[in-house]
Amino acid sequence: MSTVATKQTPSPSAPPVDPAKLDAFMGKAVGDMGAALSAALVFIGDQLGLYKAMARGGPVTAQELAILTRTNERYVREWLDNQAAGGYVTYDAAAKRYTLPPEQALALAVEGSPAFLPGAYQVIMAAFKAAPRILDNFRTGQGLDWGEHDPLLFEGTERFFKPGYSANLVQSWIPALDGVEEKLRRGARVADVGCGLGASTILLAQAFPKSKFFGYDYHEPSITAARKRAIAAHVEDRVQFAAAKATQFPGSGYDLIAHFDCLHDMSDPVGAARAVRKALAPDGTWMLVEPFAGDSPQQNHNPVGRVYYAASTLICVPVSLAHSGPALGAQAGEARLADVARQAGFTRFRRATQTPFNIVLEARP
Repeated sequence: MSTVATKQTPSPSAPPVDPAKLDAFMGKAVGDMGAALSAALVFIGDQLGLYKAMARGGPVTAQELAILTRTNERYVREWLDNQAAGGYVTYDAAAKRYTLPPEQALALAVEGSPAFLPGAYQVIMAAFKAAPRILDNFRTGQGLDWGEHDPLLFEGTERFFKPGYSANLVQSWIPALDGVEEKLRRGARVADVGCGLGASTILLAQAFPKSKFFGYDYHEPSITAARKRAIAAHVEDRVQFAAAKATQFPGSGYDLIAHFDCLHDMSDPVGAARAVRKALAPDGTWMLVEPFAGDSPQQNHNPVGRVYYAASTLICVPVSLAHSGPALGAQAGEARLADVARQAGFTRFRRATQTPFNIVLEARP
């Protein structure tokens, strides 16, 4: 039976409707509705430690999980059934117990896992909170600056990107750059521009103790948090964080300057690239890490591209437009980024490596 009424009289100019295709789309839309509403429940499960408690405790009843997490059983029971309906947990009807499988536990309960996902749900929550402003911006063309977002965005962004950085930055991205790893091991000067809460800066400092690292971001609260995280990671002796715009960060003679998943947000990406060109040592390297994207829209019409276009619409494009920027967007693609480097005076530009979620680009003077 069709999920919608199909006996309405169509407009004379409307193309014929295929009921099977309509049913298939309606099924897809229902799945998306469930996923959208459930994002709030994944956020709640992370914040309340429900996933972590299930990962530690094995199969549980709703009552047992509520006791373990000091939460209300009625809410927990509804949450568990939502999670079971979505395949995030499994349910044993005979025992009336719920289990978080080890694969889901790796993605939802193991902080630091390369598959860890909850940071993305913090970003989603922040994006939903921004939606009324973005609705107005669609009409006016105005923007929404990074600092105007809900603070969930700042921690969520770090928690979303950090697993990928932890799995790839030192192990494969740095080795893919020409001669950079050797410089870092000997002792180099490194600037991490747009460093946010400092995850990438701190990871590099932990891996290369002979080098000095400088993290810059124009968002003061992020810099304050980054300093605290450097102390907690015991790298404060070789890491300095300071508030600075990407076009005006201090220092010169850097052996490596990096932008991690941020250049596309900026109001003046060419100006930021020119600042890099000016601050680099003569044989220095600009490392540009960006969301994975092809150069044409159709290349990005896939599940990863869907995520990035959504984030770009709600976060990246508004940040750039808030300062009358070009709004490159999270799916800018290698060709547009190469043009930014060319305009800034770089003569060599190549894709050093990639993952399903990132492209790593290398530019040289």
